[in-house]
Amino acid sequence: MKSIFYIMLKDLTQIVRNKMTFLFLLIMPIAFTLLFGYAFGGFSKQTADPRLPVGYKDLDGTTNSQRLTKLLDASSVIRLDVVESRTSADLETLVSKKKLAGAILVPAGYAAALQSGAPVPLTLVVDLSNTSSISIENEVSRIAARLTNVAQTAKIISNATEAPVSLVADEILAAWQTPPVSVQVTQSQLTQQQDPGRMSLAHTAPGMMLQFAIASLLTAAQIMVNERKSRSLQRLMTTRVARWQILMGHYLAILAMLFTQFALLIAFGQLVLGLDYMRLPLATLLVTLATTACLAALGLLIGTLAKTDEQAIIFSLIPMFLFAGLGGAWVPLEFTGEVFRTIGHLTPVAWGMDGFKNIIAKGLGFESVLIPSLALFGYAFLFFGIAVWKFSRVQD
Repeated sequence: MKSIFYIMLKDLTQIVRNKMTFLFLLIMPIAFTLLFGYAFGGFSKQTADPRLPVGYKDLDGTTNSQRLTKLLDASSVIRLDVVESRTSADLETLVSKKKLAGAILVPAGYAAALQSGAPVPLTLVVDLSNTSSISIENEVSRIAARLTNVAQTAKIISNATEAPVSLVADEILAAWQTPPVSVQVTQSQLTQQQDPGRMSLAHTAPGMMLQFAIASLLTAAQIMVNERKSRSLQRLMTTRVARWQILMGHYLAILAMLFTQFALLIAFGQLVLGLDYMRLPLATLLVTLATTACLAALGLLIGTLAKTDEQAIIFSLIPMFLFAGLGGAWVPLEFTGEVFRTIGHLTPVAWGMDGFKNIIAKGLGFESVLIPSLALFGYAFLFFGIAVWKFSRVQD
């Protein structure tokens, strides 16, 4: 066991002395996490209004037109963009330049026509090439029809009760806002979604952590390459140290390096980025152990396959780009098709992303990380097994 410890300590000493180690372990993942976080609004404190911006001009200025304004303003589909100084021509220009999704003009005499039972149609300006024009048209038609029904109903009730039409209309609208039966959609606190900025960071942080963990395997692989080039490995194998002890020493060194990297980046995410890794500390620990065990075995395999420094670079960077691209480190697999998601989950990065995102983004429980962790341990056994087979063919 001392031999394993000495080999591990020797590798860790060489890793720490290499300036590239800190570049790939900490500097690059933090820098790219901050870069992508800013690029995708991860640090934005403002919540974007998802409604469609629609210009509005009230040329009637009556009580009924004001009721229409309130109904439109309460819409969940459109957002009124009101600037009093704008003319009708200005609104048409803004729509044509796609600065507004549409524009609504309330014509003069709208209220009088509404009371007479023959309402004057609203003027709606939209760009027919824009798919949102249909949504705007349907929403405006729905609200205008509601106000027409209110006006007609208020007139009938007023004639029967001699109550003021305006008062009755206000009461009808108030009753419409609080129907006797309503459906309220709520979300469990466990699965409550974060704001878009937090969700962006919840994807970017583990993605960059996994990507540059693979890149950092270059340093460990070069140590094994240099052992062969200097014939230190051949001399070591003539001693009483068994081959499995040599492999285990190298493996534990890579595992210790990666676990330290993940621990520091998780602490950075928790304390600086506000990502709640510690919501389920045991789940985070399990995913971290599974991921580092898998990637350490991959690093060991690269070290046994590479014969030169150039090969070590190629064998480290190709998996980094391939696994990161297919595994969803750059673009969430939820945004891709089913075929791409299936292919992506042939890589260990996809399972690592699933494990971490289930904790910090989706708010799921401990059981949600079991399958990703088992998949990662499976990859660890596969990579380690191939490395043992390859190393057994090395001549003394």
